[in-house]
Parts: sequence; C-alpha cells; structure tokens
Amino acid sequence: MSFSRAPKKKQPLDEASLYEYAIGALGRRMRTVAELKRLMRKRVEEGDASEAKIEAVIARLKERRYLNDTNFAADYTRLRQENNSFGKRRVQQDLIQKGVHADVIARTLDAAYENVSEDELIRRFLTRKRIQKPANGKESARVIRMLVRAGFSTGVIFKVLRKWDVDEEALSGLESMDTEESGSD
Repeated sequence: MSFSRAPKKKQPLDEASLYEYAIGALGRRMRTVAELKRLMRKRVEEGDASEAKIEAVIARLKERRYLNDTNFAADYTRLRQENNSFGKRRVQQDLIQKGVHADVIARTLDAAYENVSEDELIRRFLTRKRIQKPANGKESARVIRMLVRAGFSTGVIFKVLRKWDVDEEALSGLESMDTEESGSD
C-alpha cells in the first residue's frame, strides 16, 4: 500500500527571497521579462502588494543588467538562426510566445536577417535534418510542411525544390493547393 503525501503548500516569498528566486531562474536559462513575471506570480500571494514586489524585483534586475528583452531577443534570434537554421517567421512566433514586445522583435529580426539568404538558410536546414530529395508528391508535401513549420516562405521553398529537380507536376499541384489555402484566409 502506498501513501500519498499531500502537496506542500509553498509559503509566499518576500521581496528578498523573490529576488533570489529570480536570480536562480535566470541562472538556469535566459528569460524574458514576461516569462520571469509569470514564474514569480506563482511564488507570491495574489494582490496589488505582490505585483509591487514583482515590479520592484524586475526593476532591480534590469538596473543590474541581468534582464533585458532586447538582448534576449538578439541572442535568441542569433542562436535559432545559427544552430537551428530557422526562418524569420519561426523565430518571430517564438519571440511573440515568450512575451517580447513587437517593436523589439521587428528591430531584432530586421537586423539579424538583413544579410541572410533564405535560400541558403533552407539548404542548411535541409542538410542539418538530413533530408533527401523527395521522390514523389507525398514526400514533397512532407518536406514543404517541415520547411513551413521552420519559418520559411512558401515562394522560396518552391524555388529551392525546383532547383533540386523535384517532379514539376507534384510541385505545381502542391503550389496550387498552397495558393488556394492562402486565398481562403
């Protein structure tokens, strides 16, 4: 017979303990202001006083340069571009989900993808994923879906696949389906 323990009720943290908790969270991995606030809200009681504590901790972290969404966005974009070979749209969606402000995202992505060829990025992505030339329409559709999820524009995807000598009939069928879907939005 097993005994189940009742979950321990965590005591709400005071400002000093909340600051230490935030430092630990930032030490484990990079975070945005929004992500850190979400984490800290779980550690304080509800109310205006706790929001004031959270804001004080955030201000202190920003003052000491431990927390900066602009630097986070730049580093995150660079890492996703270099290590994962993701396209601009995928990185944009990820940054939005992490709570980075739209202006910061736009400036960061414009600077990061300014001199980057999307063709070359797609080729790096396909090489990294060890994707072989699709043999039929079904495999072509799978590759296209993978590339769209990775944040690449469909126009460039079809251009790269045409250079890869993928069956023209399969591509034109998939391209017409793509234009029908985008026209129905």
